Amino acid sequence: MGRALEEARCAAEAGEVPVGAILLDAAGEAIGSGRNAREADPDPTAHAEVVAIRAAARRRGDRVLDGCTLVVTLEPCAMCAGVILAARVPRVVFGAWDEKAGAVGSVYDLLRDGRLPHPVPEVVAGVRAEECAALLREFFGARR
Repeated sequence: MGRALEEARCAAEAGEVPVGAILLDAAGEAIGSGRNAREADPDPTAHAEVVAIRAAARRRGDRVLDGCTLVVTLEPCAMCAGVILAARVPRVVFGAWDEKAGAVGSVYDLLRDGRLPHPVPEVVAGVRAEECAALLREFFGARR
């Protein structure tokens, strides 16, 4: 989570919502990283998770990221949950809950929705949650 938090801090410094993500392979090696870049790119799909998953898929040369773990500072939204499922990421670790748009247990629970034709990933929530949430509070507090 430390590396994901570093990515989130870099996003905030660039004026982006401070969310960061790291994708680890089965050996624990980082094979993809990302931070929000929706304003910089401009790309509405440039969420940290999507950026990290794209980087890992390119590095692996495969769209299926079995054996990997996605670590992200904020609970993924519905779009990101869909990308996680499409990439077959088997484990997701996140920090802060997203009570407005979260799709991994707070508002929705798309990753564990048995009606979808994808394997159900393991989810570990709340890792360094306060630290992750504090970055977001500081970011949005400075803009209000």
